[in-house]
Amino acid sequence: MRELKALWAKAFLSLAILAAPMATWAADYMPFVLSNLSAASVKEASDQAKNALQANGFEIVGEYSPNGKAQVLVVTNNALKAVAAASENGGFGAMARVSITDKDGQVQVSYTNPMYMWNAYRMKGDITPVQKAMNAALGAKKEFGADKALSADDLREYHYKMMMPYFDDEVELAEYASYEQAIKQVEAGLASGKAGASKIYRIDIPGSKMTVFGVGLSNGEAADNYIMTKIDKNAESHAAHFPYEVLVVNDEVITLNGKFRIAMNWPSLSMMGEGSFMSISNAPDDITTALESVAKNQNPEPEASML
Repeated sequence: MRELKALWAKAFLSLAILAAPMATWAADYMPFVLSNLSAASVKEASDQAKNALQANGFEIVGEYSPNGKAQVLVVTNNALKAVAAASENGGFGAMARVSITDKDGQVQVSYTNPMYMWNAYRMKGDITPVQKAMNAALGAKKEFGADKALSADDLREYHYKMMMPYFDDEVELAEYASYEQAIKQVEAGLASGKAGASKIYRIDIPGSKMTVFGVGLSNGEAADNYIMTKIDKNAESHAAHFPYEVLVVNDEVITLNGKFRIAMNWPSLSMMGEGSFMSISNAPDDITTALESVAKNQNPEPEASML
């Protein structure tokens, strides 16, 4: 009996030892990471962030202000491009976005959480070097952006609620005879400022016919400033949500469904009430309409009269 008890004790101890490292493999994530950087002004913090990012191997491909109190930097590197190239529609995750925001008189620096985005966009490859480089450049004070962190499994099948879109419910904006023609039309649509759109960046994914454009929006309920005014009300700003992506893959031009794209960066946003999804109910469709105008290089069709 003593020998049997001893065997059980050893077996239990072995299982405990094996289980311990497994706990470190599982992790939950939030959309954004608050940086350790501090500065007296948005400009000063932006300059600090640029220097730190470049020193850690990132290329700054674009920057703009979604409203008067926020600056957004968009960066990429070879590791991000590699995981993008290895993943279906991986161009959506070929960048990281950094926001510098004046939030009630206090300057905040934050950035999109690479592990969160990598999972939400169902990407392949190794995102760890990107996470480490972002942490080295900007620090990682805390993650934020959700009431409760989401697991990798939940993120890879993320949707806000039943009947709401998933990552692979992307929207086809246009189709052309070739990749080159698609690129040409998107560039023309951005250059002409269709639907209040502006070009923030372009990233070509090596070894593929895949290019992602960052698009800032300024018209109506699709406008970046409108979204920020209505729902960016938490203590830490979600300004790194912007800008939106238009992805050229072969001869197609696509974008993420607006409801998915907003929800993944505000996963705890309520459905009803002030500062809720209902307060921006027209925005997802309006964003799609604006991006379609860019993709087709034509003005939006006027809404049909109800009279």
